[in-house]
Amino acid sequence: MERTASAVWNGGMKDGKGTLSAASGALKETPYSFAMRFESSPGTNPEELIGAAHAGCFAMALAGQLERAGMKAERIQTNATVTLEMGTGGPAITAVHLDVTAKVPGATQEAFSKAANETKTGCPVSKVLNTNITMDARLET
Repeated sequence: MERTASAVWNGGMKDGKGTLSAASGALKETPYSFAMRFESSPGTNPEELIGAAHAGCFAMALAGQLERAGMKAERIQTNATVTLEMGTGGPAITAVHLDVTAKVPGATQEAFSKAANETKTGCPVSKVLNTNITMDARLET
């Protein structure tokens, strides 16, 4: 399976503007810019999209991990915080923090934590990210 996305950038780094598109149509010429990425201007940026991809991948993978352990999630909420820092070699993603809350009827905190930790390192997006990934995982009662 292969998925495709594309970017078009016009102009210089700070004064230019670009668009992001995905073959599925989920993104269609979605604008992005220096101010959206490195400042606080509204709009999307690559780091936000990485966060969305990681949160979505993790939540789905955790549901599968829980099912393999004999549990079924009613709801999994995952927020991903992607940290972009300026280093000596330029900007770099230095960390991703996953904040997970799940409602899993009949699950113990121990069984849930085990599944969440296995998923943190096992979901495909976690595997592709070459950065420190941390997590807080809470089981709702």
